[in-house]
Amino acid sequence: MVSAEHDLLKRRAARLSVASNATLVVAKLAVGMITGSVSVLSEAVHSGVDLVAAGIAWYSVRESGKPADEDHHYGHGKIENVAGTIEAVLIFGAAFYIIWEAVQKLRTGVVEIEGLGLGAAVMAVSAVANYLVSRHLLNVAAATDSVALEADAMHLRTDVYTSAGVLGGLVAIKITGIPMLDPIVAIVVALMIIKAAWDLTRSAFFHILDVKLPEEEEAVIHDVLEHYREHLIEYHKLRTRKSGHLRYVDTHLVVPRQMTVEAAHTVSHEITAEIERRLPYSHILVHLEPCPGGCERCTVDCHKLPAKV
Repeated sequence: MVSAEHDLLKRRAARLSVASNATLVVAKLAVGMITGSVSVLSEAVHSGVDLVAAGIAWYSVRESGKPADEDHHYGHGKIENVAGTIEAVLIFGAAFYIIWEAVQKLRTGVVEIEGLGLGAAVMAVSAVANYLVSRHLLNVAAATDSVALEADAMHLRTDVYTSAGVLGGLVAIKITGIPMLDPIVAIVVALMIIKAAWDLTRSAFFHILDVKLPEEEEAVIHDVLEHYREHLIEYHKLRTRKSGHLRYVDTHLVVPRQMTVEAAHTVSHEITAEIERRLPYSHILVHLEPCPGGCERCTVDCHKLPAKV
């Protein structure tokens, strides 16, 4: 039930992002064409990429919620990582396009920019709208552990800063009367976009390579295992990875050789239940091994079951 509610929450958030970005693209393109401002047009390009990214995010959260099937035994979670990586590539492309346009303006000369007040107004509206939508997306991403929504929120949060930067540039042009500030601001905007794209690449693409869970999450797993230390000889070969919002954990538990299968299974079940409680959406595989013998622990009463957590 919780999973179904989270999937619905993610899809609604993704649709909100699509609607918001579509509106902003139209507004920025119109104002950019009227004013002739390359920085406003660069923001329109950025929002256009965000619109594509929002569409990808919507598709990925819809598909990632599908259960495992005959062809995908581990589910469809990694589609969110793929979506985030595609979004990062799109952002890089948009940033380089903005830089190219700005450099051309610097080489050929910048014409007088008209309608600075209109450009400033649309940038202010864009910054506020993207802040509100990105905050909502981040809240939903945190609640559902969605990589795709987090990536989309990072896009929009970057748009907040870039829109504010363009707004500042337009105000500076109005005060100084120097049109050359427009492409310079556009280049600064593009560099901020590149930084956001790299951060997104790190959070989305590297999980496709099955990097381990973050240190703080692995610390939770170690804490749970240490809590059950009295029932174990040791644990080893702990491996973790993430697929979209799903966490995969496997480890080997060494138990006293006299422990019954039933008792060992109970210990394993208690451990996995506690990890799943503290790290939602975790899938845990435990391999039980008997102690080789000869250690003092193997003389304890191995039939004593662990207390409930």
